[in-house]
Amino acid sequence: MAEVLVYVDHVDGAVRKPTLELLTLARRIGEPVAVALGAGAEATAAVLAEHGAVKVLTADAPEFTEYLVVPKVDALQAAYDAVSPAAVLVPSSAEGKEIAARLAVRIGSGIITDAIDLEAGDEGPVATQAAFAASFTTKSRVSKGTPVITVKPNSAPVEAAAAAGTVEALAVTFGALATGTKVTSRTPRESTGRPELTEAAIVVSGGRGVNGAENFGIIEELADSLGAAVGASRAAVDAGWYPHTNQVGQTGKSVSPQLYIASGISGAIQHRAGMQTSKTIVAINKDAEAPIFDLVDYGVVGDLFEVVPQLTGEIKARKG
Repeated sequence: MAEVLVYVDHVDGAVRKPTLELLTLARRIGEPVAVALGAGAEATAAVLAEHGAVKVLTADAPEFTEYLVVPKVDALQAAYDAVSPAAVLVPSSAEGKEIAARLAVRIGSGIITDAIDLEAGDEGPVATQAAFAASFTTKSRVSKGTPVITVKPNSAPVEAAAAAGTVEALAVTFGALATGTKVTSRTPRESTGRPELTEAAIVVSGGRGVNGAENFGIIEELADSLGAAVGASRAAVDAGWYPHTNQVGQTGKSVSPQLYIASGISGAIQHRAGMQTSKTIVAINKDAEAPIFDLVDYGVVGDLFEVVPQLTGEIKARKG
């Protein structure tokens, strides 16, 4: 069976969930070979093996942390040259998409971004994408070269499938462009204790109807009762009620959780573009004609300041 390269997103050896989802998809089209770079790369091997990686190619060098993107592309290209894979899968983060695009240009291949599903095809892997603000789905395949595909988080289940996970050192030669953009400083993001927005299985978002930064506390309380991430509409972000990093929408982040709860969000197309692929959508809005209700699985017509605290209380009671 052909091998499939999977780029590993990890933090000091702790593998992030989207990578484990990629391993599930990779097994549909071949044998996963994981590429782990940077500090803690070898520590990823056990988890990757538990989820189907037949090999783990590792490399560590100062360039991966001291410079932006290009050293990682050099390493992924080295893995590509060593393996000659049937496909290359990369998590669909901002950095992941840049790495994938640069690799595709280098190897002369087509690229598919933001796939939400993947299956084997007679002429190569077939990717499913959401198009036109998720109003349609399309099935595509790369017609030239080795497919490079980025996959949105929460697009596949995490499934254990024990494999060898043999660790092999990856020899990487950095090109002249690798040191072109140097990282001069880093500021750690303040931790909220909540899951990353784009990776969360549950997202609770607030919009214009929240009516002020001081009222986002009820959105956060509901999210915390569910172990969810907090999102916000563009209107709420533009008003300064919540950080831009939490914006869900066409000009914000795209999410695809198992459960999405929209509170006080009308459902403009800009917002729908960022959350329409969610598996189950619940909306709370006092306007019965709000466009969001055309999209939802469950809708509550009511004042969010009455409904959300009741919902939070009921969840806490059932958990307790």
